[in-house]
Amino acid sequence: MAWRSVGTSNQDLIRQLKENGVIASDAVANAMAATDRKHYSPRNPYMDAPQPIGGGVTISAPHMHAFALEYLRDHLKPGAHVLDVGSGSGYLTACFYRFIKAKGTHEDTRIVGIEHQADLVKMSKANLNADDREILSCGQLEIVQGDGRKGFPTSAPYNAIHVGAAAPDTPTELINQLANGGRLIVPVGPDGGSQYMQQYDKDSNGKVQMTRLMGVMYVPLTDLRS
Repeated sequence: MAWRSVGTSNQDLIRQLKENGVIASDAVANAMAATDRKHYSPRNPYMDAPQPIGGGVTISAPHMHAFALEYLRDHLKPGAHVLDVGSGSGYLTACFYRFIKAKGTHEDTRIVGIEHQADLVKMSKANLNADDREILSCGQLEIVQGDGRKGFPTSAPYNAIHVGAAAPDTPTELINQLANGGRLIVPVGPDGGSQYMQQYDKDSNGKVQMTRLMGVMYVPLTDLRS
């Protein structure tokens, strides 16, 4: 079971997630193996459970990051635009960067992590630099401060959007910023109520189809005032 994965190192954690069937592809395993969680999770980085990172925020469990990468992997290609809403410590944003970079380079690749807490924006940039200064200096990944519920129109449309907190209902603004052929995965449901990880696929004509993936439990998607 995913929640029984407790590694002695980052490599050991990834090995267990593969053995437990959470990670299905070598590309996802390689991206996560190359992104050591010790840079992003100050407490228990190799335990498969959410961990506090400050500001009342947690970094999601590794198995949820693995699921996100697996569900989005076909949309993470050189030249893609990717939005990570509620980017927190910057971990999954870094995984998106490494996943795409391993497939090749393209001048149009753009990865944006958006976080509404200024302290977390600052911390995540420090985390990324501690991991590898090239991640930010390359100019293809940025962390911005803002209300992620409104997306980030500057770099839209996006081929892949991940949301790391629960939207109370259908995230229309994020769907609007999804490119034709793109995919959004987001937990949806009320705080403390039934929540589901939902997948929104927009076809080449702009028609959107929703697929319910699994039951989840996430903190609500908020701004600084709520």
